[in-house]
Amino acid sequence: MKILIDVLHPAHVHFFRNFHEEMTRRGHRIQVTARAKECSTELLERFGLPHTVISRQRTGLGLAGELMQRTYRLAGIARRFRPDVMTGIMGPSIALAGAMLRLPAVVFYDTEFATQTNWFTYPLAHSVCTPDCYQGSVRGTHVTYAGYHELAYLHPRRFTPDPQRLDAFGLDPEHPFSIVRFVSWGAVHDRTERGLTVGEKRRLVHGLARHGRVLISAEGPLPADLEPFQLSGPVESIHHVLAHAQMVVGESATMASEAAVLGVPAVFIATTGRGYTSDQERYGLVRYFPESRFEEALEAIDTMFDSGSPRARGALARRQLLADKIDVTGWMTDYFERCFGERA
Repeated sequence: MKILIDVLHPAHVHFFRNFHEEMTRRGHRIQVTARAKECSTELLERFGLPHTVISRQRTGLGLAGELMQRTYRLAGIARRFRPDVMTGIMGPSIALAGAMLRLPAVVFYDTEFATQTNWFTYPLAHSVCTPDCYQGSVRGTHVTYAGYHELAYLHPRRFTPDPQRLDAFGLDPEHPFSIVRFVSWGAVHDRTERGLTVGEKRRLVHGLARHGRVLISAEGPLPADLEPFQLSGPVESIHHVLAHAQMVVGESATMASEAAVLGVPAVFIATTGRGYTSDQERYGLVRYFPESRFEEALEAIDTMFDSGSPRARGALARRQLLADKIDVTGWMTDYFERCFGERA
């Protein structure tokens, strides 16, 4: 087969990199197109994935122009490459280009409240693949699997934490630390999100610091007094750091889910929840709080530490989670070969 993968976000690099490796090993040809957002192109380079950048991240009203540019350039690449199938997460460009060129587009997604994008993307796609805990409706062909996006790259078959990778971050796995994640809220589906105020961010970091060292991973600039907490190190090794943290707290549902599948408890604070974080709450690995319940979130963090090592309890919960879930990359390779192998 010939497969075109469109990458919009750094997390998408992780989601598709094992699929890229596995399908290439099986003799399929892969073309990757990318959006320059944060460290997405850096990650592609670090993992040795050849790619073509077709747009750079815009925000606000510029998102519509970026979508048009991406779709136009993507269609040009697809005409030359002639893929049997295109795929991506969220997938507005591949859905539009696929409809124009009569090429099937497989869209992966897990964010229910991205209603504007989902409204026009889903019906144009060949199929929409979501975790089986997805709580939104899908107009079109809906395919589900027993997993989360993060299990495409953090399932134990795909990832083994290496404590030596922490050296590059100046960390010692024997000295407890927690991670706080702040996001920029620049995506189209983030328009309804409030985000934490600067004051709340300060209270969160300093409150968590009572339980050990705190490191901040942030998409945008930090206030000057929080800059000393900034996490610094090789972007491709971040999951080795996550795997050794005591707790992950912040505004990112993706990082909360990454922590959960690694057995690290997470507190997710945002206006809107997700089906997958709700599913992970059943295992006791994620606690979700809207910003209006910020005080409760702070109390929950203290309670989780007062009860002993959060990470030790998370390891037990992870065993049950992994017993119930699948290696998502393995599912993806089987799905694509089954559905599109005959087109090649």
